[in-house]
Parts: sequence; C-alpha cells; structure tokens
Amino acid sequence: MFKRFLMEREDRPGKAWLSRFVAGRAEAERWYFGHQVSPTPTAKDCRAALVNYMPKLTLHYDRACDLVGDDDVAHRMLSHFRPAPERHGCSQAVWLGRGGPALIRNFDYPPDIVSERFEITAWSGMRVICKAQRPWGGCVDGMNEDGLVASVTLGGSRAQGLGFSIILIIRYILETCHDVSQAVATLCRIPVALPQNVTVLDRSGHYATVLLAPHQRPIVTRLKACTNHQRTARPSSSSLARQHLIQQAIDDPTMTLSRLTDLFLLPPLYSRNGSFPTLYTAVYRPVEGRVDYIWPGKRWSQGFEDFEEDEYMHSYG
Repeated sequence: MFKRFLMEREDRPGKAWLSRFVAGRAEAERWYFGHQVSPTPTAKDCRAALVNYMPKLTLHYDRACDLVGDDDVAHRMLSHFRPAPERHGCSQAVWLGRGGPALIRNFDYPPDIVSERFEITAWSGMRVICKAQRPWGGCVDGMNEDGLVASVTLGGSRAQGLGFSIILIIRYILETCHDVSQAVATLCRIPVALPQNVTVLDRSGHYATVLLAPHQRPIVTRLKACTNHQRTARPSSSSLARQHLIQQAIDDPTMTLSRLTDLFLLPPLYSRNGSFPTLYTAVYRPVEGRVDYIWPGKRWSQGFEDFEEDEYMHSYG
C-alpha cells in the first residue's frame, strides 16, 4: 500500500486541526474505546485527571475542547485518559559515540491508522519537532529546542490501568521539560494507562530508559537498546533478538552512527510485516537540533532553524 506523509508547521491547534479531527474521528474512537474491559471515565473525570497530573496542558486541552464544541465523547478522547489496549512493535537506541549523542528509532505500526503528520509546533513558546499521532497532542517521538529527545516502545503486555496514553505524556515532557532529569521525574509521576518504555536523551548525553506500567513503580534504567518488553513480562523472541542485535552493535568499537542507522534499515530491526511494517526510521541529534526521518531511498532532514514543509509518498509492499 501507499501512504502519504506530510511535514507541516502548526504553532498550535486551530481550524486546520479541527478539520483533521473531524475527518479522523471514527479511527480515534476505535483507538480510545477499543475493547474496554471497564467503563471509560466521564469527561469531567478526564479533565480533572489532566489538571491533576499535567496541569500545564490544561489550557491547550480546553482550547481543543472549545474547538470541537459541546461534545462529551470528543472531550473524553482528547484527554487521552484511559485508552484501550493496543499492540505495536518498535526499536530504539541511544548512541553516544562520534556524531552523537543521538537517538535512533524504528516505528512499527499499521499504516492505515497512523497519522500522516510530522510537525513543528510552539504551543507555549517551546518549539517541538515530532511525529504526531491521535487525536490531539500525541507524539510517538520528538525533540524540543532545548535538546530533549523522547521516544516510546510498547512494554510487551496488554495490562490496562487508570492512567494516560503515553503519547500525550511524551508531548507533555517535550512541552515542559528541559533535560533528562526533569523528564524522568515527570515520567515517574504521571500514571500510564498501558505498559510502555520511554527513552529520553538530552544534548549533554545524559539518557535513561524508563519502564512504565499500570500498578507498578517505574523502573529507571541505563538501557541504551530498547524494544518491546520489560523485566516483569515474558518477552517475545523477536523483541529479545532485536534488543540483543542493537546492544551488540552499540558495543562494537568500530561502529559509527551512519552504520548503526543503516542497521535500522535492515531486518530484523526493519520490519516488512504487512500488518505492522516499519513506517519510518528517525535519527534525532539534539546538539544540532536536527532530526532525519528516513525510508529506504528517502531522507528528510529537519531542524528548528530551517524546517521545511513538504510531503512524501511511500510504498509499503
């Protein structure tokens, strides 16, 4: 199948965002409600949770709710509070050698439901470049202009708890945190709905991978290679193999950032699975304030000072 991707500038959600939300609402509802095992919270409960845990997003959330109008279901979805379980696979690595620090990641997800947008925003004055995802505010990976990078993988189980989608939490730390220590403290404070692994890196080279899950304390690690499992879950052979391959590459004294990036474009890290292919590879370089979004044969390089709007059509055959 073919999928179009867009690079767009949108300082804050407005009429253009509202048009996208209306067009993608059916998919957003499937994501949020899914196969819930318990009733979803009310819109009032959702906003109260947001105020309690991510207060600096409340103003932006209220603006989005004003745009959609008096719509209880939309307000619940926009909160990202207690979404249904989902599955996807990703791989990511911290590189501290020559050309670093850098964070490299593959995002594996169904092409027909992933957002087409890569964007630069400035909601509160802090510029953020990120891969946007549903239905408002979400980021699966990104970097802010202070040089903080964040990226997420699935934690390996379908446990569900009373918390937020990780993609809104990623947005929150990119909007409000300036370095790894602040990001880790924030990740450990906000309850997460599903098991997730978040790797954060800043321009000083400080990094951490935080293993998050409902009903358990966050585990802050020094893992440079991260895939789709945690210590408390039984990992798949694929997840273990990908993590082992990345770690071997990082430990190789002859490895370079360019070669490591090339490795992410090859199996088993690069997935050609028809249902969950690798949608793109990202290489974030916080010192330079640049990110490369890469497909076989195509590279988009973007920075805070020279971000260019563009589009690209990729074939997932």
